[in-house]
Amino acid sequence: MTLSHPASLGRAPLGRRDRAVAVAALLIAATVVSLVAWGGLGRNLVYSWGPSELRKAGARAVGATVRLGGLVAEGSVKRTADGVAFELTDAHERVVVRSQGIAPPMFREGIAVVVEGTVRADGSFDGARLMVSHGNEYRPAATGSADRRPR
Repeated sequence: MTLSHPASLGRAPLGRRDRAVAVAALLIAATVVSLVAWGGLGRNLVYSWGPSELRKAGARAVGATVRLGGLVAEGSVKRTADGVAFELTDAHERVVVRSQGIAPPMFREGIAVVVEGTVRADGSFDGARLMVSHGNEYRPAATGSADRRPR
């Protein structure tokens, strides 16, 4: 068996110009990735925290956009003229949440929720978006029942 030179297989060896183009393309790609990673990406991140992590963050959490997740504390839901106020807990800490707009139909005490919003200087949370955590199985209320919440 005879080994052939690459040029004899129909492919020309890479020249200086081809290598320079390949290196330039790699440098451009690396520069773009670096700019995205260290540039404006940090301002667009939304952190997901529980009440304990939010309390640990302290003052550095104020004004940041956060997704706060936990359980709606029993006896804490209060309907307001512009939305709903409640306490969110993770069994260790509680955070007062004020969410504007209409709460989802499945919203109630004891259910897991995620609220996207910002932390105020007083430690309360202004929710702009309230999402209810639920299973993917629908069970209608019992016939004749006034309670239409999922079980």
